[in-house]
Amino acid sequence: MKRVLNYALSFVLSGVFLYVAFHNVDFNEVLRKVSSASIFLILIFLAVWFLSHFFRALRWKVILNSVKPNTSIKNLFGALMVGYAVNDVIPRAGEITRAILVGRWEGLSRSSMFGAVIVERIIDLIFMGVAIMLSLFILNDDLKTNFPWLASTLYLIMIGMGGAILFLYLTIKFKERFYGIIIKLLSKISHKLAHKIANIFGMLTEGFGSLKGVKNYLITFALSILIIVLYATTAYIGFFTVGMQNIKPVTFEMGWVLMSISAVGIVIPTPGGTGSYHTLAKSALVLLFGFDEVISLSYAFLTHLINYFSFIIVGIISFLILNKQHENLLKLVDVEVDEL
Repeated sequence: MKRVLNYALSFVLSGVFLYVAFHNVDFNEVLRKVSSASIFLILIFLAVWFLSHFFRALRWKVILNSVKPNTSIKNLFGALMVGYAVNDVIPRAGEITRAILVGRWEGLSRSSMFGAVIVERIIDLIFMGVAIMLSLFILNDDLKTNFPWLASTLYLIMIGMGGAILFLYLTIKFKERFYGIIIKLLSKISHKLAHKIANIFGMLTEGFGSLKGVKNYLITFALSILIIVLYATTAYIGFFTVGMQNIKPVTFEMGWVLMSISAVGIVIPTPGGTGSYHTLAKSALVLLFGFDEVISLSYAFLTHLINYFSFIIVGIISFLILNKQHENLLKLVDVEVDEL
């Protein structure tokens, strides 16, 4: 019942955001502008989009390097796409799904996979904070005036980053002692909570234990920068797909700011960022850059549509192909074992 209520809340939240975004806007006009979008530029948008997620899969491979150096980039990318497809329907369930799939396809423990996913999300949180910080620097006064919550979000993220880094340092450096103190304190409050935290400790330790060596840290850092730059590039290309450059000049910096603000909409637990992304992207384009609501919603509607259905289509295809391959491989192994 708790899960059902959580899912229901996410869909209600999505509906509220969609109402806020499209209220008093001529949706037929939005559809007209979207239907006249450049197919060629949409294909370029998709190419950069695929490239950014390929590098995400590559970063995951680096994180898992010490656990299994020869992890298949095909399996990692496929699991990533399936996870995003699941998130389009059930918020946050995709992270669990991709961890389970990679664990099954690569023969790795679920706890190490969950730990690696948590590590990846912590890295994303850090770079999201960096992206917002740069956005505040690019449009300091306008952002503070039109999006006063963004500065507060940055401070919260920075506090969260500091707390997460300290927590992880203590977890890795003083594993047994720190672990024992936390579990002992939580046991006095709730044994069930203490058990859950114990599992999270174990997954975190395994996750960060897989990311070893200065070289792997540097590669992970470089790939994280590349990923976020590619995200900003897709936001920038999105301007041209609906012809916003014909209304006023657009810049890569505008794409960076838009990416940073709309990323908050993706974090909100709505199915695939539906509604929350539209509201924040529209607000940024209207309040910061002076575009009208129709063209702003056309941008939000089209870019979200591309992302949403790309994840669904590629995720389904990836699951069907990879799962079939691994089923056939298991059958082949069983036959060889029987023959022996």
